[in-house]
Amino acid sequence: MPVVFGVAFGVSLMVPATPAAAHNELTGSNPRDGARVATAPARIELRFLAKPAPTTTKITVTGPDNVVAGGTPAFDGSRVRVPFTPAAAGLYIVGYQLASADGHPVKGEVRFTLTTGTAADPSATPSAAGPPTNPAGSPSAVNPSAVPPSAAPASPTPSTTPVAGEQSDSGGRPWLWALGGLVVLAALTAALILRRRQAR
Repeated sequence: MPVVFGVAFGVSLMVPATPAAAHNELTGSNPRDGARVATAPARIELRFLAKPAPTTTKITVTGPDNVVAGGTPAFDGSRVRVPFTPAAAGLYIVGYQLASADGHPVKGEVRFTLTTGTAADPSATPSAAGPPTNPAGSPSAVNPSAVPPSAAPASPTPSTTPVAGEQSDSGGRPWLWALGGLVVLAALTAALILRRRQAR
């Protein structure tokens, strides 16, 4: 009887405990939890103790302002890789949820900070270098056809002062008036002399 008990005790020491192996858990990640990275990785990798089932595994990646930054996960044994698309610098949270072989659900998250990111809208950001230079070297690169009519130079206003050649006869030739006056005066004088002679 003592011999049988000793053999059974020795066999029990050699057999590993299976309940612990049936419970899955996260063993590591890249980037690691709490890391600060300056260069955004192309993908995020999660490593588990046991092989996760693709049908019961859910992984999400969210960035600043709850922006979704992950894609469809790829499974490789106990490793799961998720494509990463950074939106901006800030905190990113990788959430995972899967089921263990013993039926116990496993969930958690990995947090890392991206210190540099891509701008949301580069075309909306004003350039710090100032207005673009004129490649042709001309003082202005504005197309003359694009200038609105209101910006075009106004036509010269016609002068209201008559030129010397266009003045009226009454103001431009005073000698004609003098000549006419002399003719009238001579005619009146001749008429008076003629009347005096007829009266005699």
